[in-house]
Amino acid sequence: MPAKTIPRLVRKFHLTTDPKADILSGITVALALVPEAIAFAFVAKVDPLVGLYAAFIVGLITSIFGGRSGMISGATGAMAVVMVGIVSFYGVEYLFAAVLLAGLIQIIAGLFHMGKFIRLVPHPVMLGFVNGLAIVIFLAQLGQFKGNKEGHEMGAASEGGHSAIDVIFSGNWMQGTEMQLMIGLTLLTMLIIWAFQKIPKFGKLLPAPLVSILAVSALVIGLDLDTKTVGDLASVAGGLPQFHIPMVPFTYETLTIIFPVALTLAAIGLIESLLTLTLIDEMTDTRGRTSQECIGQGLANTTCGFFGAMGGCAMIGQSMINIKSGGRGRLSGITAAMTLLFFILFAANWIEMIPLAALTGLMMMVVIGTFAWASMGILTKIPKEDAFVIFLVTSITVAYDLAIAVIIGVIVSALVYAWKSANKFWVTVWHNKEDGNKVYKLHGPLFFGSISKFRDEVDPKNDEEDDVVIDFSRARVWDHSALEAIDAMAVKYQEAGKKLHLVHLSPDCVLLLKQAKDMVEVNLIEDPNYGILVDYASVMDKKERMADRAGFEPA
Repeated sequence: MPAKTIPRLVRKFHLTTDPKADILSGITVALALVPEAIAFAFVAKVDPLVGLYAAFIVGLITSIFGGRSGMISGATGAMAVVMVGIVSFYGVEYLFAAVLLAGLIQIIAGLFHMGKFIRLVPHPVMLGFVNGLAIVIFLAQLGQFKGNKEGHEMGAASEGGHSAIDVIFSGNWMQGTEMQLMIGLTLLTMLIIWAFQKIPKFGKLLPAPLVSILAVSALVIGLDLDTKTVGDLASVAGGLPQFHIPMVPFTYETLTIIFPVALTLAAIGLIESLLTLTLIDEMTDTRGRTSQECIGQGLANTTCGFFGAMGGCAMIGQSMINIKSGGRGRLSGITAAMTLLFFILFAANWIEMIPLAALTGLMMMVVIGTFAWASMGILTKIPKEDAFVIFLVTSITVAYDLAIAVIIGVIVSALVYAWKSANKFWVTVWHNKEDGNKVYKLHGPLFFGSISKFRDEVDPKNDEEDDVVIDFSRARVWDHSALEAIDAMAVKYQEAGKKLHLVHLSPDCVLLLKQAKDMVEVNLIEDPNYGILVDYASVMDKKERMADRAGFEPA
């Protein structure tokens, strides 16, 4: 391969534009991945290595095949919470089968370009998602201030899960010197990161998060301070993940058990990944590929199913660490995954010596950088409906579940939009004495939200004139409900023995009308031409048939 070809390929696949920054950022991310992966494994009630293997496999494959360079994926709490039930009732092998099937579902979603629907998520929902997840990450770190391993499991693993708030009320907090030391080291870590960010000259040499972890770890080891370390969570040591076909009966009954779980895992994984992708797009002023990300996530989870790992998706916290540390290329994610594997195989003893306070301080800085502080200042300036959506999504994310919060936020936003659009529809009426008819002129969108107003304003029974015109030149027919309302209105005029003229409808509307089709007056020059939400193939088929009868080319 010619030497000049390699840099072109590197740029084309977004491997790296700054190898040093990507490699150092990847190492920093790997350090932050270890306690998170272990904690999420505890939540899912599987062995810690199952979580670590998932962080390695998902991180590596999505970094290579995913649709967003610089985004970090791994085992997450949002998915771990869903896994608890199937592991408790049926065992870990059923979990591996469900993760494998979830990956296949995600691949199918990518092949059918379903990732593009993330564009339907409104900005207030995005703000609620970001703020909610920042609060959840903050609450998760409080679990590190608990007095025993149980506290870690619940607190650190609650990102996206049901126990985010529970960590505050579960008790068992550290006491005395132990708590003071933990708080002091956490604040020291945050101070080092802040100082390095304020001095760009030093920030260019090494990422601030990596410096803070190394400095605080050296302080704890050098002074032999008695504080909690990664080793207090679980052992990190292990071998290479082994190929392993899930040991479950290949029957329809098994499918009925794993399919609902797989579908839920696939949906949660894609929602969190695509929202994180959108957030990084905005931060870096670049554009990721949603369909490719679906396929990358699917390949990663399918592989996890075959190698005894718990699966995962994008991690907003670790992705923020990567971006803030200068990681922009795919090399950063690849480095993070390979470094994590190196920790598992060769450096477990060293990694287990890292104080949890250093990693807690790092994640606290992530919280500060992730939370959309500007959203607090605009709450009184934006429409109250948008402010309510931000608060609603944030609250549900913290109290219950990320995916549910986003879905509810989108539904509420859609209903608000439909209500506002319905209020923009009105009818003007006048009597045309010259032609002896009555004219209804419609304004605005005619759809399911405004058809009741259409029915109230247009009154066949009380029209004095026998000749009535409904003018659609200032209106737009949006959906099937509007078409049905027009057809129903035509029937009412027929029953009343009056003549109805429908003017300035688009050709698509004319094709789809049934009862009112003969009442449409076509004006090829003045009639608008716009699409409505119908099956395009069926419309074109009808257009061709009408064109054959009329003797002209279909539009």
